[in-house]
Amino acid sequence: MELPAHKTKIVCTIGPASRSEAVLEQLMLMGMNVARLNFAHGTLEGHRQDIRRIRAVAEKLQRHCMIMSDLPGPKIRIGRLLEEPLLLEREGKVVLTAKDVAGSADRIPVEYKQLPASVQQGDLIYLNDGFIQLEVERVSGEDVFCRTIIGGPLLSHKGLNLPGVKIFADAVSAADLAFVDFALQEGVDAFGVSFVETAEDILKVKRFALEKGQSVYVVAKIERAEAIDNFAEILSAADAIMIARGDMGVQIPLQDVPAVQKKLIHQANLLGRPVITATQMLVSMTENIRPTRAEVSDVANAVLDGTDAVMLSEETAIGRYPVETVAMIGKIALSAEREKQAIQALADLPAHFRNAVNEGKVDVEDVVTLNAVESADALNVRFILTRTQSRAAPCLISRFRPNCWILTHGGDKQTNNFLALSYGVHPVSLDGTTDGLVDQTIRQLLTDGVIEKDQSVIWVEDELPGDSLETVSVKIIKT
Repeated sequence: MELPAHKTKIVCTIGPASRSEAVLEQLMLMGMNVARLNFAHGTLEGHRQDIRRIRAVAEKLQRHCMIMSDLPGPKIRIGRLLEEPLLLEREGKVVLTAKDVAGSADRIPVEYKQLPASVQQGDLIYLNDGFIQLEVERVSGEDVFCRTIIGGPLLSHKGLNLPGVKIFADAVSAADLAFVDFALQEGVDAFGVSFVETAEDILKVKRFALEKGQSVYVVAKIERAEAIDNFAEILSAADAIMIARGDMGVQIPLQDVPAVQKKLIHQANLLGRPVITATQMLVSMTENIRPTRAEVSDVANAVLDGTDAVMLSEETAIGRYPVETVAMIGKIALSAEREKQAIQALADLPAHFRNAVNEGKVDVEDVVTLNAVESADALNVRFILTRTQSRAAPCLISRFRPNCWILTHGGDKQTNNFLALSYGVHPVSLDGTTDGLVDQTIRQLLTDGVIEKDQSVIWVEDELPGDSLETVSVKIIKT
């Protein structure tokens, strides 16, 4: 038995670029473990043929390859455009309409009849995963008149998002259940449920399958703010989760997505639920033979976070290099797996120095600065104060990444400018203070409004210039 080189699983979306038996065979040989069929695109007959080709190739190679049918759910999309790409200019005017018309520069059809009832003046509408942003100016009948805030090229059937707006549609519709019925007859292994909001959305699919005499595995796609709020109950009902970062990055602030990803993976790991991390993992390889460095880091960080699988979408569905993309994502996963334990150990700097203390291999300044940080965390103080003529004390405190700020003074201009580089360090200028006068320093910080009365702070003092540290005191001070 020959085992794969890497343990992280690879999900590939099957489309025009990858549906031939020849390409499917190469994808499996390169590491594809799951074939994803996106039922938002294509025909039932096309999906039937894809399923049969995937099964035939897996049988030929004697491989296990899961087939996951991704249900469309209430994905709002624009309709067909007469000419594409349609370029929306910044500060231009455009009308989104619920009418069934061919799209033009002036009027774009939307496949969501309730759009006029869902939005009002001032609401933001995002197109194409948020790359295009519109602001609603007024609503009239079936038309929504908008101003383009951020423009760009738009293709037919691209997605439309309404963050913070109630969508008048169920996560699992009658059309989705019809897809489930079809996929059950074709022997699909699992179902991805899009735009999940509650556990009931998962259970609806499972109950439907049971009525058909089958039990199914359901993957909950986490892409709405409601799903994040209800994640515990969804996680209990689902067999696996997919962190679908495309729509998630529009539904919640984009800058929050990495932290949410890490939290969701951790919670799923605790319950032993498999996790798929998805969306734009190596999207530049849709057109290019090599990914960007940022994409490589994104894939590696997902592995380090604890994801079970990484997913490719357009990269393998319509990309120019589907096989090369799978090979690349496998290489990245393997490298991250090899270094995972070492990286995780390196990240816990306090534990490293505690172990060094036990082994008698630690310097005085390490003990003192670690003690200052742990005291600050224990007391939940907002500031560690350092008075230094060098950069040593604040830098040694900063390496532990405390939750509080490190305020430092006493250095010359060059030292203070350099300290602006260090995490959490904020150089301050205090007039009239002299060496060792803690009370005078505290008084000026109170006067300047930096700290408040009856607030605890940690004081660390470094008296000697240069790079060597001689810490004479670590004090907990109540102002």
